[in-house]
Amino acid sequence: MKKKINPYLLAGLIITGFMLLVTIIGVFWTPYVPTAMKYGKFQMPSAAHIFGTDNFGRDIFSRVLKGTATTFSIALLTVSIGAVAGTLIGAVTGYFGGFIDDVLMRLNDALTAFPSFLLALLIVSLVGPGKKYSVVLALGIVFIPSFARVMRTEFASLRGRNFVTQARLMGARNGRILLVHLLPNTIRVLLPALTIGFNNAVLAEASMSFLGIGVTPPDASLGYMLSEAQGMLASGPWYAIFTGLTIVLLVFGVGLIGEGLQAQNRGVD
Repeated sequence: MKKKINPYLLAGLIITGFMLLVTIIGVFWTPYVPTAMKYGKFQMPSAAHIFGTDNFGRDIFSRVLKGTATTFSIALLTVSIGAVAGTLIGAVTGYFGGFIDDVLMRLNDALTAFPSFLLALLIVSLVGPGKKYSVVLALGIVFIPSFARVMRTEFASLRGRNFVTQARLMGARNGRILLVHLLPNTIRVLLPALTIGFNNAVLAEASMSFLGIGVTPPDASLGYMLSEAQGMLASGPWYAIFTGLTIVLLVFGVGLIGEGLQAQNRGVD
């Protein structure tokens, strides 16, 4: 009997798919130039400017499109760095154990013990604030320990299974066992971890940009835009409303995917 897709997963895929479409559109096209200051200050949402304009006369819809693309790409790159490095560390420590496990996990514990947001701020200040690559690098490093611990636990629980023992008896090398036999069986744990990491990356980037140490002009970022909108709540509340709703939709959709995947793994409808 074909397994029914979880409704949370379906809803999450629809919302995230829509946000992904918005991201792709924002990369290649915006109705107006996002940085152009010539469309009239504090125009309310209308047919010409569906999200209105800000205090500089910039089209908010164009800025939201561009900001979504920036935030989405940063979160995707960040979680990719954390997942790849964390999976590699988790695979080595969980499968081999022993001295390698002790050394790498002690380093992992040292990074975990340091407040993650402060560590990200330190890395950004060293690399240089206000640049996309500095935010990606900082958050990517911060996310490595969480992925490493999750994947270490999963690889350690799988290494004693019968199919691994049979692979060894048939002469399979450790690299093949890790890549062919173990890694595919960790996907059920890795995918929900990726959704959590993605959402954390979105919120972390938004927080850093909100504080002015993440992405800064001329690049558009949802976090920085929300920071700008804070001073316009009385004169142009639509700036904060539409920017905030975009962040909520992005996080909500990916969060539903994570919840749906976990429910699918548990066999819950």
